[in-house]
Amino acid sequence: MPVIEIEHLTKDYGHHRGIFDVSFSIEKGEVYGFLGPNGAGKTTTIRHIMGFSRPQQGRTLVNGLNSWERASDIQKDLGYLPGEIALPESLTGHQFIKMMAELRGITDMTHTKTLIKKFELDPSGSLKRMSLGMKRKLAIVTAFMHDPAVLVLDEPTSGLDPIMQNLFIEFIKEEKEKGKTILISSHIFSEIDATCDKISIIKDGRLISSFMADDLRHSEIKTYEIEFKTEEEFNRFEHAVKDCEKFEALSLTPHKHQTILRIYDTDINRFISFISDYDVKFFSEIKFTLEDYFMKFYDRTSNETGGVEPYAAYRN
Repeated sequence: MPVIEIEHLTKDYGHHRGIFDVSFSIEKGEVYGFLGPNGAGKTTTIRHIMGFSRPQQGRTLVNGLNSWERASDIQKDLGYLPGEIALPESLTGHQFIKMMAELRGITDMTHTKTLIKKFELDPSGSLKRMSLGMKRKLAIVTAFMHDPAVLVLDEPTSGLDPIMQNLFIEFIKEEKEKGKTILISSHIFSEIDATCDKISIIKDGRLISSFMADDLRHSEIKTYEIEFKTEEEFNRFEHAVKDCEKFEALSLTPHKHQTILRIYDTDINRFISFISDYDVKFFSEIKFTLEDYFMKFYDRTSNETGGVEPYAAYRN
C-alpha cells in the first residue's frame, strides 16, 4: 500500500485557479519530486495532504488514513516543512523549539541538538529579528526533530544560501537511506534531480507528466553537436543526412559548419561509422537535463494530463 495517495484531487477556486483531477502515489522509502513554478498548484496539493483543506472531489490518504478526517493522527508521525514560514514573533528560537518538543512529547533532545549543529542554527535570538535563512533552518529542525517516517517538504531550500542548499540535499539523501518516505515540492531543478526517485510536473493545476527519474537520466535518446573543419565537409554532410532515416538533424548552422543531431542508442554504432567519413573539428554530447525536459514540456500550450513519458515533448 502506498504511504501517500492522491486520488482525483480537485479544488477549484475559480478563474482557472486550483488543482484539477490530480492523482499520484508515493511508496514507502521513495523520494517523490513535485515540480512546477509558483502558482502551479503544488502548495494547494500539499495543504490537502496535510488535512488543512477539504477537497471538492477526490481524496488524499497518508498511511491509509483520510487526510481531512484524520489529520491529527497523520501528523503525529509526519514532518511538515511549509513553503512560507510563519512563526510566533514573540518567542525566541529556543522557546519555539521547546514548545514544539512539548507538543510532540519529545523529552530526549539529542537528535534535535544534532540537527541544530548540522544546520548551523543559532536559536538564541528573537524570531521577529531572525533572517529568512535562519527561520528556514529553524523550520527544518522542527520538521525533523521527532524523526518522522513521512516528510512533506514544500520549497524546502527557499531562503537558504547555496552551501546550506547542498547540505540539505545531502541530508535528504541520508534520510532516504533510512527508509523515509519523502515528498519534495520545488521549482529548483537541482534538488529534485539530486534526490528524487519519481517526479511529477504540474501546470495550471494539472499533472502534465509523471515519470521515473532514472528514465530521464538514462534516456535512450542522445543529442550530439558536431562541427566540421571546412564548408565543403559541412555541405557534403548536409546533403547526405537528408537521406538518413536513423539520424535527425535538429539544427544546421552553415556559417559555423555545425549541426546538432538526435540519435537513439541503438543506432550509435551506425552513426559512428557514418560520421567517420567526414573531417570533423569536434564532436560532443549535449546532456539532456531535467530542466531541458521541463522547459520543452512546460512551453507547450496543451492541457493534456497525466501519464506522459519523459521525452514525449522532445519527440514531437
